Amino acid sequence: MHDRLLGWRDSILANPGFQRFAGSFALTRPIARRRASALFDLCAGFVYSQVLFACVRLKLFDQLADGPLDSAELALLVPLPADATSTLLDAAVSLQLLQRRSDGRYGLGSLGAALRGNPGVAAMIEHHAMLYDDLKDPIALLRGDVGAGQLAAYWPYAGNRKAANLSREAIAPYTALMAMSQPMISQQVLSAYSFRGHRCLLDIGGGDGSFIVAVAAQAPKLRCVLLDLPAVADQASERFRAEGLSSRAVAIGGSFLANRLPEGADIVSLVRVIHDHDDADIMTLLRAVHLALPPDGTLLIAEPISGVRGAEPIGDAYFAFYLLAMGSGRPRTFVRLRDMLTEAGFVDIALRPVAMPMLASVITAKKRN
Repeated sequence: MHDRLLGWRDSILANPGFQRFAGSFALTRPIARRRASALFDLCAGFVYSQVLFACVRLKLFDQLADGPLDSAELALLVPLPADATSTLLDAAVSLQLLQRRSDGRYGLGSLGAALRGNPGVAAMIEHHAMLYDDLKDPIALLRGDVGAGQLAAYWPYAGNRKAANLSREAIAPYTALMAMSQPMISQQVLSAYSFRGHRCLLDIGGGDGSFIVAVAAQAPKLRCVLLDLPAVADQASERFRAEGLSSRAVAIGGSFLANRLPEGADIVSLVRVIHDHDDADIMTLLRAVHLALPPDGTLLIAEPISGVRGAEPIGDAYFAFYLLAMGSGRPRTFVRLRDMLTEAGFVDIALRPVAMPMLASVITAKKRN
């Protein structure tokens, strides 16, 4: 019955006569306009993203950080021809990236101001140039008719059984990008879960140590161990020394697919790790974590997941296609992750509430006592 009703709805909405009626009738006109606007936004989304990309690449938001400027002043700073500058400024105003001010000047809009306060977002926007190139033929990508693209080269560990041999130069770009965006994720995790009741944290795939630095500030008595590829672990060791954490934080080089996990931690974190890998590798990892934890030990997973109400486009569209272009992994629903955790031997699996699930959801699980 439900499917029949939806089929009837679809046929009505697709009917040109109904569309004309809905657009002219006073009670249905606002709904028709909203749907038309939403459909147009889908069609124009790539153009919007390119306006944003141009603003970030030209450092337009930084140029306006000290106050409004007029078009001629910005044309000299960017620099662009006068007409092109006006075109970009007006486009940015329409997207709330900029805002018109007095005397013909332009200032930061609500979204531009928020973006400038979050350098990790700006870094991801610049990074998207590679994603756009890989998505230029989405059908070929879906069919698997294209070879490794720019994202696969950027994330060289993805599907690479010899990732432990990657050089410092090979891991430097993605490690820096992850570090810049990590504060947004750490904030979600630390607001959803307290590490103060634990003795030792093992952070797998912890990058340059940004997450451990944030956790260590919340839990000053916690000992921390980071496991990542050798070249990445070297960077984390340097970070711990710089942060004055060498006495209670150590970085170990290795691969969770090739090496036995360090034991002794009563909590293990996987922050933006699981969705990067295929099911077989994740089951190997989850079983290894279960083996390394003591009875009643905790596993914490933090990453965007599929099917979260209010964040569906992030998990089911953005990350699904991003990871497809990357060549490894997929976004998974909480139900799928719960099933995998159960198969690996975990119990008390819970999805914890977070302020912004579009950035990351937080899942905890226990090893049976």
